[in-house]
Amino acid sequence: MNNLKVLVVDDESRMRKLVKDFLVKKDYIVLEAGDGEEAMEKFYADKDISLIILDVMMPKMDGWETCREIRKNSKVPIIMLTAKSEEHDELLGFELGVDEYISKPFSPKILVARIDAILRRTGNIDTDSIMRAGIIEIDKAAHIVKVDGKQVELSFKEFELLQYFIENKGIALSREKILNSVWNYDYFGDARTIDTHVKKLRSKLGDNADYIKTIWGMGYKFDANEEK
Repeated sequence: MNNLKVLVVDDESRMRKLVKDFLVKKDYIVLEAGDGEEAMEKFYADKDISLIILDVMMPKMDGWETCREIRKNSKVPIIMLTAKSEEHDELLGFELGVDEYISKPFSPKILVARIDAILRRTGNIDTDSIMRAGIIEIDKAAHIVKVDGKQVELSFKEFELLQYFIENKGIALSREKILNSVWNYDYFGDARTIDTHVKKLRSKLGDNADYIKTIWGMGYKFDANEEK
């Protein structure tokens, strides 16, 4: 993994050690923080952090507040850990720009697989990095999306979802297939995760939201009608 750095933020030292032990086995460099304030200090002190694992319930500065602060200055991928599994918590995480959401207790192997998937995508620079569909342009290497020549800010997962849609334009895609392909792991939640991301993606596409068409009872299809 080229010694990529992961910041693990959790007030439970046993949880940090558990996650760290699994990550070190995969040759990650692991930084630790016991609360949000310490996490922010380490994040600003080290510009090479590739991903953050962030617990929700912490003293001094909780995970939501920490995430808000990080997103003011960075798009670094964030995986949120929480003991809660309520839908509104998950939706709040996505609204704040969280890339993955994992409820405790969880399998460390699954967590590492999700980290691998995210960093494999962010580090996979394709020489043929420009993709176009209708008036949408994606620069895969720079992680930039433009709609009608204007740059649009997308979260990591929104970017990956849009890229997957464009790579499979004109093809009807089931929610299960989207989860397996974009999230790249066996997802044990429900399809609302995809629907939430599609809703946000459509809002950012503005007048071109209907590029993403709903196939009722199945999933979605991307169809960039350039004559619209």
